[in-house]
Amino acid sequence: MALQEEFELQGNWLFRYRSILPVSILCVGTIIYIHTIHTPGELFINIAPYWKYYENACLFVSLTGLFIRIITVGYTPVRTSGRNTRTQVADSLNRTGIYSIVRHPLYLGNFLMWLGVSLLTCNLGFIFISILAYWLYYERIMYAEEQFLRAKFGVAYINWAERTPAILPDFRLFVNSPLSFSWKKVLKKEKNGFFALCLIFMIFDCIKVYLEETSQYNYLLIISGITGGIIYCILKYLKKRTCLLNERGR
Repeated sequence: MALQEEFELQGNWLFRYRSILPVSILCVGTIIYIHTIHTPGELFINIAPYWKYYENACLFVSLTGLFIRIITVGYTPVRTSGRNTRTQVADSLNRTGIYSIVRHPLYLGNFLMWLGVSLLTCNLGFIFISILAYWLYYERIMYAEEQFLRAKFGVAYINWAERTPAILPDFRLFVNSPLSFSWKKVLKKEKNGFFALCLIFMIFDCIKVYLEETSQYNYLLIISGITGGIIYCILKYLKKRTCLLNERGR
C-alpha cells in the first residue's frame, strides 16, 4: 500500500477512536501526578509554594481550549465540525470565522484542553510525551480529513487550504462568519467537555489534599466542579425531556 493511502487509512481508523487519546493521557497523567506528589521533583518543589496559582493557570490553559471549541461550534452550520465517529461528514466547507484563520480549530482546542491537564503533573517528561503523542495521533486524523475535503470540494478546498494554516492561527486572515452564534448548539455539544474539565481539576486537587493530609483545598476548583456537574445535569435533562435546546437550520 502506498504511503499516502496508508496515512489516510490510519487517519480514518483513528478518527473513529479519537476519544482514546485524551482518556489515555488522563489515566497515565493521574498515575504520574500521584507519583509526583509522593516523590516530588525539582519543578514541583519550586512550584509548590504557588500551587493554587499554578492550578488556576493550568485551568486557564484548558478553558482557552474549550473557548476555541465553543467559538468554532457556535458559528458552524449543521453536519460540519461535529462529533461523528463512524465517517467524515461535511455538507459545506467552513471558510469563515475561526476557519478563516486555522483549518483545524477543534483539534487546536482539544490540544489546549489536554495540555492544561498534562501541565498539572509537573512532570516535564510526561508533558513532552503527551504533546508528541497528541501530534502523531491527530496528524493522521487531520490528513484523512483533508483528503476527504479535497475530494469533496476540489479547487475550493485547495485554495482555502493553501492560504490557511493547519493548526497555528493567522489572525490577519480573519473573515467574519455570515452565521449568527448559536448558544443552543454550544450548550448541547460542549456540556460534556466543560463538565469533564471542571471534574478533572477538582479531582486532581482533592487527590493532592488527600495524599498530603492537609485541608488546603483550591475552592475555586471545588466550586467549579460542583457547578459544572449541576449545569451538566440541567442541560442533559433539557436536551432529553424538552425542546428548549432545539433549533432550526443549524
